[in-house]
Amino acid sequence: MEYRGVVLDVDGTVVRGDVAIPGALDGLAAIDAAGLDRLFVSNNPTKAPPAYESRLRTAGIEATADEIVTSGTTTTVYLAEHHPGARTFCIGESGIHDQLREAGLELVTPDDEPEVVVVGIDREFDFDDLRDAYVALRDGARFYGTDPDIIIPTADGDIPGSGAIIHAVAGVAGRDPDEVFGKPSTVAQRVVLDRLGLPPEDVLVVGDRLDTDIAFGLDAGMGTAVVKTGVTDDATLSNTAFEPDYVLDGLGDIERLLSE
Repeated sequence: MEYRGVVLDVDGTVVRGDVAIPGALDGLAAIDAAGLDRLFVSNNPTKAPPAYESRLRTAGIEATADEIVTSGTTTTVYLAEHHPGARTFCIGESGIHDQLREAGLELVTPDDEPEVVVVGIDREFDFDDLRDAYVALRDGARFYGTDPDIIIPTADGDIPGSGAIIHAVAGVAGRDPDEVFGKPSTVAQRVVLDRLGLPPEDVLVVGDRLDTDIAFGLDAGMGTAVVKTGVTDDATLSNTAFEPDYVLDGLGDIERLLSE
């Protein structure tokens, strides 16, 4: 199969922290040599695309903000379309707050009768935040999560992600989110394919997580390749409902796949 575009997960696939994963730069060079259009697609809502551009450059990767889609991107695209200017209460770090404001949403407190509640990763999440989310949701506000990742890889090891906090809020609210954005959501699929301008069968998704990256590609009809440089290992691969088309030790092995 000849692909025309590639969707690359970031953390665990291309970088860990601010350092390129061994072989990743070679893999990116092979993608460039093959003439593929590319997008870096991350489920991290804490940084907007321009901040990701700077982060990737620190790791030795030249990328522009137009090549980067985050779960903050998909969240704000959806909210701007479906809840323009809505009173919004957000559990999350400053990066997602800034992105919501830039999308025209009005950030309010739990006591200001929010119409929308957005929950994402917040490394200072505490009991008061959980209480505030409960108050914000008890009168029927729409409940959205930025992304489903329960565990995320960092330079210092794996840590709880947005999904863990979303589950905590869902537990106290007694209801599931109305929608969770980021991969593998259909909102993310639409944003990514619109940005690439390609049919799904011409696109290869490469990522380290089966239930988000690979599920994202499978559901959209894209090709899929999992790398074993993040959260997926052989044991995980032997017991999954999301079987990728290809298994790579790392992104550096993509040259072999593209030349087949």
